Amino acid sequence: MLEKLDLYRRMPKDEYRQLTDKYEPRFAELQRKLKAFKIPVLIIFEGWDAAGKGTLINKLILSLDPRGYKVHPTNAPTEDERLRPFLWRFWVNTPIDGGMAVFDRSWYGRVLVERVDKIVGKKIWQRAYDDIIAFERQLSEEGAVIIKFFLHISKEEQKKRFKKLRKSPATAWKVTSEDMRHHDQYDKYVQAIEEMLSRTDTAHAPWTLIEAHNRRFAYTKILRTVVQTLERKLSEKEFEQEQPGNTTPVTAEQESASILDQVDLNVSLDRETYDEELKYYQRRIRELEHEIFLKRIPVVIMYEGWDAAGKGGNIRRLVRGLDPRGYEVIPIAAPTSEEKAHHFLWRFWRQFPKAGHIAIFDRSWYGRVLVERVEGFCSEKEWRRAYRQINEMEMQWANFGTVLVKFWLQIDQDEQLRRFKERESNPAKQWKLTEEDWRNREKWGLYKAAVDEMLLRTSSSRAPWHIIESNNKWYARIKVLKTVCKMIEQRL
Repeated sequence: MLEKLDLYRRMPKDEYRQLTDKYEPRFAELQRKLKAFKIPVLIIFEGWDAAGKGTLINKLILSLDPRGYKVHPTNAPTEDERLRPFLWRFWVNTPIDGGMAVFDRSWYGRVLVERVDKIVGKKIWQRAYDDIIAFERQLSEEGAVIIKFFLHISKEEQKKRFKKLRKSPATAWKVTSEDMRHHDQYDKYVQAIEEMLSRTDTAHAPWTLIEAHNRRFAYTKILRTVVQTLERKLSEKEFEQEQPGNTTPVTAEQESASILDQVDLNVSLDRETYDEELKYYQRRIRELEHEIFLKRIPVVIMYEGWDAAGKGGNIRRLVRGLDPRGYEVIPIAAPTSEEKAHHFLWRFWRQFPKAGHIAIFDRSWYGRVLVERVEGFCSEKEWRRAYRQINEMEMQWANFGTVLVKFWLQIDQDEQLRRFKERESNPAKQWKLTEEDWRNREKWGLYKAAVDEMLLRTSSSRAPWHIIESNNKWYARIKVLKTVCKMIEQRL
């Protein structure tokens, strides 16, 4: 691709002024419309050292309301960032609906600098292509606009710019020994860049190559591309709003054999065995907590299950012997206004634990294909594509080395009713029972169908589901402890 660019294109001043006078006010107007339509925008600048990224970014944003955008300069990952999957630091910086994020370098560092400088192995940077494509597709599917620029200059032009920068004491610091090493590696970078462009140029996030020898030409091409891309997105959004939406609750009952019906809920433990095994496994998991910290292995434990299935009591027994500095319990309720303004997976990426720590989710990202599906809080199109998005996220976590343990706590309707009535009659437990619990119980069949499909579509060898027979709480607690210990031991 790069060799086909005419790097010596120029733009006369008159034409430059004419184009900037036309497109800069339009860009500012579009920013206001994007906010009204709640469309998030990500603008990514990649390119050679000294290609002018900083200058062009600064010029591009001058006409905008500074309250509506944020510029993210991407440097080498910090220690905190290295202890999480490489996309974590970009997920947490994705913009809210209607906001704009401008990245001065980005997630493509993994397949450029980290590849050429051999900071990561071939297997890791090759796998990063799939992660990047999934990341951009997921954001795009939820309405984000992704505009990607690569600023190209020749090796001779780069050398000339480095020389000019080094002449002035005010700018000499900008040219580092690393920059000069990359200049010497120019041909190796060309190979990596060509592969990056070809493998990640997609319909939802295409690359625009910028001939960056002439700043006027480069700026107007960037500005025009941004404006035209945003205009197309707004036209699509206006058309979508004219079409009837589909956010009605699911009404179809389960049609096929149920996975849940095959669960034997008659299993149980006597008190003596329970006490003995509880003591043993709580001690064992405390030992494992220390081992995963030393070996920097992240652990994510996630609970889903019927109301009154015993999630809270189960979690309390799981963490009773743990060092509180090494774990966090994360209760998941309905999303806040800030969380609703992001991709639905954003709030879970934010909570990913540092390597060596444990995150325990009391309910999880599966709300999209359970509560939101059954209650009609999202469209059918949204919850159906969520299966793939969830699988992609979990695979990325697993590839990072995460022990991912997913529990579904299963009880039958009779046991749930008994527990509801027990809570109702006990003043100390009445707060646990809500009108929503009773409403959810009336939709048991719909939830059962959703759970069955969830288990079928999102259980994999790297992130399997574990169904916990929970009519007997003692049995359920011990099985959870055994399972967590076994999965951590296997990873170790």
